[in-house]
Amino acid sequence: MQKLLVSSCLLGNPVRYDGQSQNLLHPGLETLKQQGRLIAFCPEVAGGLPTPRPPAEIKAGRVLTKDSQDVTVQFAYGAEQALKLCQKQGIRYALLKESSPSCGRNTIYDGSHSGKKISGMGLTAKLLTDNNIAVYSEQQLPALFTALAEK
Repeated sequence: MQKLLVSSCLLGNPVRYDGQSQNLLHPGLETLKQQGRLIAFCPEVAGGLPTPRPPAEIKAGRVLTKDSQDVTVQFAYGAEQALKLCQKQGIRYALLKESSPSCGRNTIYDGSHSGKKISGMGLTAKLLTDNNIAVYSEQQLPALFTALAEK
């Protein structure tokens, strides 16, 4: 049975930088949850960062908080933990939070902490993708469910 790695915040867990969640309600996710196929994971928490924490964005290849603290090491460690979990459990698909410096699949914030988004990937999304794990954002649910149905 194919499992799906999911950003914890999308499952209603208050792990975002602001101590909130981004609960994603979808019948397909609810079905997977009932089947025991969802694996909740927050790479930022796994990387050792607290909740809440200062907002962070990627700038010039580094992950920096709004007050310029470099948290790249924690973000990279969390990404590595996500990859290890996927490899250990044979997970080949991930549903990650768009625009996050960890989980962004298609967009991330531009590093200016001004709310501007650019094309790019968060550290976890990139590491998983580079290791042949298909990453989808919450904006790509139809494609994700199609891919899962084919397996």
